[in-house]
Amino acid sequence: MVRAAAAAVAGIGEADGDGERIDLLRALEELKCVAEGAQAVLTAAFDASQREQEAAVGVPVERRGRAVAAQVALARRESPHRGRQHLGLAVALAGEMPGTAAALGGGQISEWRAMLLARETACMSREDRGLVDRRLAGTPQARAQLEGMGDRQLVALARELAYGLDPVSFVERRRRAEADRHVSLRAAPEVMAQLSALVPVKDGVAVWAVLSRAADQARAAGDPRSRGQVMADTLVHRILTPTATIAPEDASSSPSSPSSPVRLMIDVVVPDSVLLGDEHGFGWVRDYGPVPGDLLREWIAATAEAGVEQWVRRLYVTPASGELVSMDSQARRFEGKLAEFLRLRDRVCRTAWCEAPVRHLDHPRGHAEGGPTSAANGQGLCEDCNYAKQAPGWSARPRPGPRHTIETTTPTGHRYTSTAPAQKVTERGLRIALLGMSA
Repeated sequence: MVRAAAAAVAGIGEADGDGERIDLLRALEELKCVAEGAQAVLTAAFDASQREQEAAVGVPVERRGRAVAAQVALARRESPHRGRQHLGLAVALAGEMPGTAAALGGGQISEWRAMLLARETACMSREDRGLVDRRLAGTPQARAQLEGMGDRQLVALARELAYGLDPVSFVERRRRAEADRHVSLRAAPEVMAQLSALVPVKDGVAVWAVLSRAADQARAAGDPRSRGQVMADTLVHRILTPTATIAPEDASSSPSSPSSPVRLMIDVVVPDSVLLGDEHGFGWVRDYGPVPGDLLREWIAATAEAGVEQWVRRLYVTPASGELVSMDSQARRFEGKLAEFLRLRDRVCRTAWCEAPVRHLDHPRGHAEGGPTSAANGQGLCEDCNYAKQAPGWSARPRPGPRHTIETTTPTGHRYTSTAPAQKVTERGLRIALLGMSA
């Protein structure tokens, strides 16, 4: 029935007039919300069922439901992190926030806005959370008002109600938030990187004040850079070259150009033809992703001029499939050649749609089952995915494919495959250069 409805929606087309198009846009938006509400109901029921089954076979309480979020993520074609968010929201809606669940299921709010309400009441007691839910979405009139609110207005009202009922919960929320401090790196458009830090407010304000003061001083001295450029350059140089000063005429250069006293290693996988400038193409930088060859050559040249040591290792690739099959052992400063091989081959977590950094190296066919410690029986996983596959009913096996392929089977019998990314080969041979740059 659901698939037939999806087919019907896909056939709507362009409609006959602008008025009808706007009406359809609203109707489709409501339909999306209703579908997200239905997913939440199914997710909560699946969680309860899985926990009951695990209890029946004697799984300890603290380990029950460990792999539910991973299965939800696979079904929704999203990362395990998003799967945990979906699961947490579904459980909250089913057990503690019936009004919000009704608004979502009725198409009046989106899953994101339901998530905002759940987040703002997460540290409250069950009773107080229920009071906020009833106030905001407990009646048809309240849900109609909720539908007309923007995100900020909704969050502000939820916070005001929550604080009035339980001020202590705000202290607990702050403590939990501080425990979640972290730094993340994401690829940005135009070969830029988005470096983000989630820190306590006192630290964030202090860092901002230092960067702002540096920008004000530089601008007052006639620095031609914009205020934002000065702040970004100051941040990078104070981390990489904490004892160096940045002259305005040098500020436009790459932050990687000055020699850094910080010991670090950066891995780049790039076809030799691109590395030598014989053709256009991309390389791959660990922890970032694809980078155009001209920028890599510029980066390598800058590090060479600064006296940074560099090493090259050859990787051997099957021409037809692009599968990384082996590498030489002549490069220095690499420990655990097999571990390094797996990380270079897989690049990110091998679970479908995850793409988190590789933290664990796993035997798909378990060592206890006789699975060898080899490249064929190895895969890179993030922590969450590795822990999830240890739950009852999970299994994984290498399977034939054009490149290294792993088939994972979940407790419900659903199967998902992931294939290692293709490595580019050149007409001149099977060689790909791995460049390690250490400063």
